[in-house]
Amino acid sequence: MTFASVLYSEFSQILVYAPLTPFVLALAMRFPIQKGNWVRRSLLHLLFAVAFSIAHVVLRGLSPYATWDAKTQRFVSIFWNSQLQIFEIKWLMFKNLILLNIVDDTTGAYVPIVLVAHALSYYQSLRDREVHSAKLEMQLAKSHLESLKSHLRPHFLFNTLNSIAALVHDDPAGAERMTGQLAALLRSALDSTAMPLVPLEEELRIVRAYLDIERVRFGDRLRYDVHLDAGASSAAVPRMALQTLVENSVKYAVSPRREGGSICVTATAADGRVRVTVEDDGPGFNGAHRPEGHGLALLDARLALLFGTRASMRVDSRAGHTGVIIEVPA
Repeated sequence: MTFASVLYSEFSQILVYAPLTPFVLALAMRFPIQKGNWVRRSLLHLLFAVAFSIAHVVLRGLSPYATWDAKTQRFVSIFWNSQLQIFEIKWLMFKNLILLNIVDDTTGAYVPIVLVAHALSYYQSLRDREVHSAKLEMQLAKSHLESLKSHLRPHFLFNTLNSIAALVHDDPAGAERMTGQLAALLRSALDSTAMPLVPLEEELRIVRAYLDIERVRFGDRLRYDVHLDAGASSAAVPRMALQTLVENSVKYAVSPRREGGSICVTATAADGRVRVTVEDDGPGFNGAHRPEGHGLALLDARLALLFGTRASMRVDSRAGHTGVIIEVPA
């Protein structure tokens, strides 16, 4: 042997891994080995490794430096007879080359490629989770800001404080109760450490506090009902989601009309799903041209970030009726 012939032989052994590597990466990404399927997937990748080794030997066999021929004392191709210049498969050499390479191909090439693919996949998943978390935090911050703007609007605070002042002498218990409701609203809006999901029961408690405050302001012009199924009370919903919808109803269905309006909040559970509906008898609007400030797009984005395709939101609006229906997993 010469140094050049050995070098060419090594190149024919190593470089043919290159065109096979993308296929192994794709297989590893398509069939990842995970905790629940590691036995089945390991056996599957063992079959892939055998196919990988055969493909490697075939590509290597096309090279004139595929293997050493003891008879002619030189390197030869497995598929080409250089003396006769014809295509000829040397089956014995082909079999021996497979037996010689299958273990090295599996442990030295296929397995490392699969490990690299899994490392890349886990890294990408981690990055995706970080991006998802950042988006969720951003959406929650926007939601907090919108709620904060709503509850810290001067006219809202002034009206609430004036109502409390008016109740102090005539109804001290009512004034105390209203003060507690205002404190609960502000605490919810100002809590920067709040989790993005809260039990439906807790969210409806804040909704009732808000409606009770507005009821003092609007009197009989504001009529509302809140119905909660026992099976739906512990379902997780985005924080301040229902409060946002109720605020919309007060703003667009009650406040601008002399006769006021009615608001109904209903939560039911069935078939592993919880449906929450916020309805009012306001003038309605065209679903394609929602009034600014509704926050429906923000709420829809929050649902997608928190639940993916497992949650949904739709709007049913027409003259004399507007309803927003949210469905989340129970």
